[in-house]
Amino acid sequence: MSGFVASWWLTRLSVSLLYGVTPTDPLTFTSAIAVMISVGIAATALPARRAAHIDPMIALRE
Repeated sequence: MSGFVASWWLTRLSVSLLYGVTPTDPLTFTSAIAVMISVGIAATALPARRAAHIDPMIALRE
């Protein structure tokens, strides 16, 4: 939640870089959140899938 508040305040600093987008555009915030969630899922799902294929007893013995 604090990241959302910080991003809301920091958009005021980058208002000169935005063209045709308001600083608090809901579509921009929603798409940024969706990208971050999908990157987080990919970063955790791929190693978890690889780890799921390892036999637990073999991993514990090593």
